Amino acid sequence: MFVSCWSVKGGSGTTVVAASLALIVAASAVDGVLLVDLAGDVPAVLGVAEPPGPGIAEWLAAGSAVPPDGLARLEVPVARGVRLLPRGHGSLAGATDRLEVLAGVLAMDHRPVIVDAGQIPTTGHGEGDGEPARVFAASATQSLLISRCCYLSLRRAVVAGVHPSGVILVQEKGRALGSDDVSVVVGAPVVATVHHDPLIARAVDAGLLAARLPSTLAHALRHAA
Repeated sequence: MFVSCWSVKGGSGTTVVAASLALIVAASAVDGVLLVDLAGDVPAVLGVAEPPGPGIAEWLAAGSAVPPDGLARLEVPVARGVRLLPRGHGSLAGATDRLEVLAGVLAMDHRPVIVDAGQIPTTGHGEGDGEPARVFAASATQSLLISRCCYLSLRRAVVAGVHPSGVILVQEKGRALGSDDVSVVVGAPVVATVHHDPLIARAVDAGLLAARLPSTLAHALRHAA
């Protein structure tokens, strides 16, 4: 299982969804789950300390000189059954070849791998910063677009240049658009709908997502990966 979670608009809930999927899958994964953080927000969402050592950025910068087990050395435990591959420090952009190598290595991992790939910019600004998200969104066996049900998000999804295998919809009250509209516009099925729930925000704000995953979130995402 190689799942990439990505978005086209900030604040869509990509990191919360990716971290929650990892926690859910870990409950039944014999060898645990590898959670890959390309955006840098996973520790904060899980309520754990920022890993002090190197991460993906350093692995990319090291190039082919990195030892074969170099990637595994970067992993840190963050929850029961979940190990985190942290983002590290420095830019991830400008290393497309190495990003593709990284995606290939992760695709061969014997554990389920869930990636918080971050945002793919579609406005002409910050395109370099969106390079990792674009690579992983295109290479994962399950490419999940995390989107709110709003016109701007859907408009950007259409021009993103990456076709998802599924959509996880973050639904808010009062929106005129529904899951059927999203499926038609994006051209991919809605595999899960997460309804707006203050308990989810409270769990994240309190650093309790890993310890007390809200039941509404767990139920919504149970069959998404």
